[in-house]
Amino acid sequence: MSETTVKPGELNLTPAELAPFIQHTKIDPDATRDEMIAHAQEAVTHGFNAAMVPASWLPLVVAELKGTGVEVASALDFPSVGVMTSAGKAAEAAEIARLGADQLDMGVQVGWLKSGRYDDFREDIAGVVRASGLPVKVMLELPLLTDAEKEAAVELAMEAGASFLKNASSGQIETANPTSVRYLVERAREGVQVKASGSIKSYGQGLELLRAGASLLGTSAGLAIITDTGDASTASY
Repeated sequence: MSETTVKPGELNLTPAELAPFIQHTKIDPDATRDEMIAHAQEAVTHGFNAAMVPASWLPLVVAELKGTGVEVASALDFPSVGVMTSAGKAAEAAEIARLGADQLDMGVQVGWLKSGRYDDFREDIAGVVRASGLPVKVMLELPLLTDAEKEAAVELAMEAGASFLKNASSGQIETANPTSVRYLVERAREGVQVKASGSIKSYGQGLELLRAGASLLGTSAGLAIITDTGDASTASY
């Protein structure tokens, strides 16, 4: 967007104007080469913020998007979060950066947090930040946490160098909502942004999340959102 003094709560965007805030996501395990190319081309055609793709498809998508201005994002320890070792995460983060990704989303060790292993939780994130050198978005899985754990998770993620706080990894954990977004926005330090994720299906829902203060929307229903054709029946992760 161009410079504006409009506050997030006052945003008045058309469906098509949501595109620059959307990370166009395709992580289907059976996606083919042609489908990934089409996904990248959709990101260019509609002006999405980024194409979010599995790391295994990065060489193809990075080449497809070179010079277009559309960024390439990927994720690790996802869609099942907290299953990788910290060393494994750091190694994958370095490889993702080497392959040309511009942004990186990561799952966290929720079980470590709940076990009081705060230093390990922080270092798990920090290792990815250091190894990748990329803006890292941390999936905090807020619905799985107590109030005290939420506060700790937010602070530890920022101490580790997270560039973005995310409410959840997917709609299986939480449907993105203004309450969770505002929770993170109110606690984010200067320079730390918020990405909303989880079953974002419609223009109205996306707009409300941006009005709540989200800077980015992660969704596989980007085309339905920007054409205002999405509704409760729309598939989205």
